Amino acid sequence: MTAGSAHPFYDMHRHGFVRVAASTPHVRTADVAFNRDAILKEARRAHERDVDLLVYPELCLSSYAIDDLHMQAAMIEACERAVAEIVEASAGLSPVLLVGAPVAHRDRLYNCALVIANGRLLGVVPKSYLPNYREFYEKRWFAHGRNIRGLSTKVAGHEAPFGCDLVFASERLPGFRFFVEICEDFWAAVPPSTMGALAGATILCNLSASNITIGKSDERHMLCRSQSSRAAAAYVYSAAGHGESTTDLAWDGQGMIYELGDLLCESERFSLEPELCLADIDCERISNDRTRLQTFNDAAEANGRPEDSFRTVAFDHAPASGDIGLVRPIRRFPFVPNRPHKLDEDCFEAFNIQVEGLMRRYEATRGDSMVIGVSGGLDSTHALIVAAKACDRLGLPRTHIRGYTMPGFGTSEGTKSNAWKLMKALGITAGEIDIRPAATRMLEDIGHAFADGEPVYDTTFENVQAGLRTDYLFRLAGQHRGFVIGTGDLSELALGWCTYGVGDQMSHYAVNAGVPKTLIQYLIRWTTTTAQFDEATDTVLLSILGTEISPELVPVGEDGEIQSTEDKIGPYELNDFFLHHIMRFGQRPSKVAFLAWHAWRDVGEGSWPAEFPEANRNAYALAEIRKWLESFCWRFFAFSQFKRSAIPNGPKVSSGGALSPRGDWRAPSDAVADVWLDELRANVPEI
Repeated sequence: MTAGSAHPFYDMHRHGFVRVAASTPHVRTADVAFNRDAILKEARRAHERDVDLLVYPELCLSSYAIDDLHMQAAMIEACERAVAEIVEASAGLSPVLLVGAPVAHRDRLYNCALVIANGRLLGVVPKSYLPNYREFYEKRWFAHGRNIRGLSTKVAGHEAPFGCDLVFASERLPGFRFFVEICEDFWAAVPPSTMGALAGATILCNLSASNITIGKSDERHMLCRSQSSRAAAAYVYSAAGHGESTTDLAWDGQGMIYELGDLLCESERFSLEPELCLADIDCERISNDRTRLQTFNDAAEANGRPEDSFRTVAFDHAPASGDIGLVRPIRRFPFVPNRPHKLDEDCFEAFNIQVEGLMRRYEATRGDSMVIGVSGGLDSTHALIVAAKACDRLGLPRTHIRGYTMPGFGTSEGTKSNAWKLMKALGITAGEIDIRPAATRMLEDIGHAFADGEPVYDTTFENVQAGLRTDYLFRLAGQHRGFVIGTGDLSELALGWCTYGVGDQMSHYAVNAGVPKTLIQYLIRWTTTTAQFDEATDTVLLSILGTEISPELVPVGEDGEIQSTEDKIGPYELNDFFLHHIMRFGQRPSKVAFLAWHAWRDVGEGSWPAEFPEANRNAYALAEIRKWLESFCWRFFAFSQFKRSAIPNGPKVSSGGALSPRGDWRAPSDAVADVWLDELRANVPEI
């Protein structure tokens, strides 16, 4: 560990993460001693990787597929002795162990999960639902435990709580609360883990010995994903693997971890070697999401407030400290589709949400035209191709769209040329209005220094141009019985990077308001690869994608440099990352910085969106992330809300959220950002 990484900022546990693993150890049918040693070997391997919670398969101590051997006294006694040895050997190990074993209690045998930590047996959880159909005969050997509550049992000399009403909670890591169910339990119509989640567990664990048949892996994925999403939780699943009896069945050893419907990791199936499927679960994110989901609380109330009747088993353990990394996929572009097998479908959906919104609004206005300013930049380009597709679907000629390029003092020949090429390629009604004479007159009328020949390029100078463009568009809409299509995007609304009122903040319908800059770039590229338009249009779109993002309101400097938006407000790819985690999950700025640092510090680590150009792949040091996050927090919380409070209608596109005051985001226009800035400065190192 370096001196810099000793700062608490680098410790993932400080940010609400818990390292969890699903283990598929070696197993030998009915060989308890062999299985005990295999379990401990994997426990030590997990300890070396700083795991906090380790989930084994169902009945891994005895092995699952031993049929009537479960009822043999020698087998039951051997398992009890092995449990004692595992409990003793667990002292000093970081992970809490969830071990599957048969447990005898009051002349009944139960299929159980034993929860073991640091030399203690914390609890014993019996299986609630015993399959007894097709290849399964568990009721022949075991008693169900779904009505066992408030009891205790003794295993290998250790007295411990016994029942399906147990939530285990760490005394060291807030939010680390888990519930255990076993295999068939989560195939039930009402899985026990549903109540466990409503009782407060953030991590749901399943010890399974599900045999493999064609298509069953997909079914397990479906159930894990569904339960983690519906219960607003993480779900850890571990199935039995190679070494189980194949007398009549086969086993694939599938392990997987989901969080709020997202797959974090899965193991190699049919492996001959032990598997350790490992990921860091964001328990804080889960708790934050539940706070926002009032339906989750309503469900708890409707089901008799399980937190009042469930028992909480508090435990102490020794989680690793310091910089132990972060093991989880972090999307650099959280608003951009990232499912390779669903990429075209996701992009089609995002694009057509906008098209559908614009179509319906146009039908409702009963007008004769759509009016749009076309600058040759990303936002107006995207709004224009959405409008073109809306006309196509409505059966209207694209000449219904009236596009205007309005060069100002900073307009480059390249963007103006692209604007004209795009309008011609799409076949819309096109025009040009040079706003410089009108802008000069206004600057003269208000006594601005620029009118006297001084190179003063302040906010007033910029807003005069932005305002005139919008003013022209509204008057043109009135003249041609149309309405103005807004081009401003979600990223600009988040940062307040728009001119309020008579400016680009205003329109009749803001078709891009739910789409951040990074998604706009990706969707434009998608249209060129999926033949949404003709070849001539695609050529212009690719040229626009390669253009520097600029408002082009200030003349080119003596050094030839054009006005750069990102030099002023920071890279949009970082700002969109900040926006997603702050708006969608309410994450603390220091945690957002921690996530951004892990996502962006190395271009060679992690995955990039499909077909993302190599040349556009950037990396950012922590100092850069801190600088731009500080800027974002000020702009988002203290500066720009008044602009968002008065935005026109526009469709929400991403589940990450939108900023309409009638939708995802409601906030006062006169708040201050001190809380967020203070938290950031106090907890993120400057180096």
